[in-house]
Amino acid sequence: MSTAPATLPFGAIDAIALGLHGDPFAVLGPHDATLDGRTGVIIRAFRPYAAELTIHTVRDGGVTPMTRLHPDGFFEGFLPDAAREELDYRLRATWGDGSASEFDDPYRYGPVLTGFDQHLFAEGTHVRAYDRLGARTINHGTQGVHFAVWAPTARRVSVVGDFNGWDGRVHPMRSLVAGLWEIFLPGLGVGGRYKFEVVPPNGPPMLKADPYARYFETPPQTASIVYSGAHQWSDQEWLADRRARGMRHREPLSIYEVHLGSWRRHHDGRPLSYRELAETLVPYVRDMGFTHIELLPVMEHPFGGSWGYQVIGFFAPTSRFGEPDDFKYLVDACHRAGIGVILDWVPGHFPKDLHGLARFDGTAVYEHADPRQGEHQDWGTLIFNYGRREVRSFLLSNALYWVEEFHVDGLRVDAVASMLYLDYSRKAGEWVANEFGGRENLEAIGFLHELNRRLGAEHPDVPVIAEESTAWPGVSRPVHLGGLGFTYKWNMGWMHDMLDYCKQDPVYRRYHHHKITFSMLYAFTENFILPFSHDEVVHGKGSMINKMPGDVWQKHANLRALYGYMFTHPGKKHLFMGCEIGQWREWNHDGQLDWEALGDPHHEGMQRWVRDLNAVYRAERALWEVDFEPKGFRWIDPNDHDNSVISFVRSAGERSDHAVAVVNFTPIPREGYRIGVPGAGAYRELLNSDAGIYGGSNMGNGGRVENAGNPSHGFEYSICLTLPPLGFLLLKPE
Repeated sequence: MSTAPATLPFGAIDAIALGLHGDPFAVLGPHDATLDGRTGVIIRAFRPYAAELTIHTVRDGGVTPMTRLHPDGFFEGFLPDAAREELDYRLRATWGDGSASEFDDPYRYGPVLTGFDQHLFAEGTHVRAYDRLGARTINHGTQGVHFAVWAPTARRVSVVGDFNGWDGRVHPMRSLVAGLWEIFLPGLGVGGRYKFEVVPPNGPPMLKADPYARYFETPPQTASIVYSGAHQWSDQEWLADRRARGMRHREPLSIYEVHLGSWRRHHDGRPLSYRELAETLVPYVRDMGFTHIELLPVMEHPFGGSWGYQVIGFFAPTSRFGEPDDFKYLVDACHRAGIGVILDWVPGHFPKDLHGLARFDGTAVYEHADPRQGEHQDWGTLIFNYGRREVRSFLLSNALYWVEEFHVDGLRVDAVASMLYLDYSRKAGEWVANEFGGRENLEAIGFLHELNRRLGAEHPDVPVIAEESTAWPGVSRPVHLGGLGFTYKWNMGWMHDMLDYCKQDPVYRRYHHHKITFSMLYAFTENFILPFSHDEVVHGKGSMINKMPGDVWQKHANLRALYGYMFTHPGKKHLFMGCEIGQWREWNHDGQLDWEALGDPHHEGMQRWVRDLNAVYRAERALWEVDFEPKGFRWIDPNDHDNSVISFVRSAGERSDHAVAVVNFTPIPREGYRIGVPGAGAYRELLNSDAGIYGGSNMGNGGRVENAGNPSHGFEYSICLTLPPLGFLLLKPE
């Protein structure tokens, strides 16, 4: 057994008392020592405000007074003939008011993080860092909480909280390699508020929220909270079925996008909790026929006006609606109802809030130091340094965390374009070229490759969706074929073209006909999702129905026709909440949807129309089975710009299973409108957007059309239709 001198280096005690010592475990706790010729264990502790401190050995019940060596509360005691490896003791403090408390000494416990943990983290491959960093209740010889954080250039890091009076001198942490700091606090349980006090290379201490915290105070409060969940999952059948079926390119995907705080509220304006949403939102989505809910970011964020896109707590569901177990309850309820859950995920940027990731240890740790690389001028946020391996560990483990810990069924990656381009929304001279002189962010591309490879290998049944608005090639193609590796990409081009077209007065639509047909020139270059998202109904853009021209009746008819085209155009479907009821106001994140609009038959009809679109879409294989292959789509007539009518065929893998869609984008009814069709026999109307139950004028074809038998549009057969005004028809051979 090695022994150490009983005296400390000059200044060590003052450094502890001032909270400046970078290696507190070298000073505090038990150490083998020789004093007056006797070997034993010397124990040192720092407890501000303690009047007295004594050592209580568990085995023999011995009590040893400790000597105060510094007026601020540095104590020392010597146990002769003791062996440190066998020593079990507690410290008892007597406070100035005469009260006393006993506690275990955290400085007698060895490291928790292994050398392998440190190696993987530094290498950027610790993809489950969430299970090692942050605050975790563990048994480390006794029950307690292990705290660990990455702060590579800090001079000292302490955990502070309710349990130590928020005094950074009480629990300074052990410094490990790779810039990691840790401490195990025995006896501590869940529920305590905490932060990390970080002493930067220069400047005063800073209080930082835990980057890996699993729970936070409700904003505007900012402390992290020690949390350990106990939710018992009941979705085993759902997960087993999901794994068995794998990636569902050949299955229907209809997404209802939701901002949890503004879908519906209590009468007094309070948002619904996660558990209340499980009892209200989930049945509604199931009744409406959507296959998935996509949630705007639920990760903890300080500013509600960011809608969740400026994340501080990447590992914590926002406490605005309850605890993490309550969010698990909501996901579980979705799965029991047969509904998948997709989360918006934001690896592209983070806010500058002082308690967050920004200059976490006083230097640029998570972000680039150069603002030309590290800051989004438009959003006032900071950009992750994707080339830093520890940042990759953070982000990759975060993606896996939501899939594995919360059972989510997909991730939609926000603002991918801002990650791909170094000059994104920047003028000349405001960005730094890559090593080859180009504008591509090679580090971000490498991170996205790794993200999609990792999730694809470990969870091949979990899609990753890119919100990518440029012509970057191969976004949804595999990495080994030169793509980015995403499962799906939002078709922003189709969305913009269709909204631009539908804003036109029908009189002028003939001059913009190319906007509704152009998408088919590139429809199969990616695995597309067709989005009408929250971004299209905010910031003065108007609600979906207010984008439509004409009187009230025409606005509703226009929107029904647009939705009909969306649900039959190749690509999966995505609709933001409120769009299904045709509410007049733009989305307001501080309120709730205009549910009172459903008292109007027009809005009730719109809701019924979306519900029926979902039902028919899910029932008809022709509308989704070969979304991403040319054989699933054929134009009948894309060129009737004079009448602003388009017609086309959607087919399943077996081409005989097909449906015919026709859209009349003018308010003029058209009698005897002939189109070619692939098969003989009568066609029945599956959907007619002009039906009275949807608020239409009840013009149509009586539910059935006889085959005229004459060739047309390159097809051997044809049918003659009555096209309702601003109407959509979907027909299928009997």
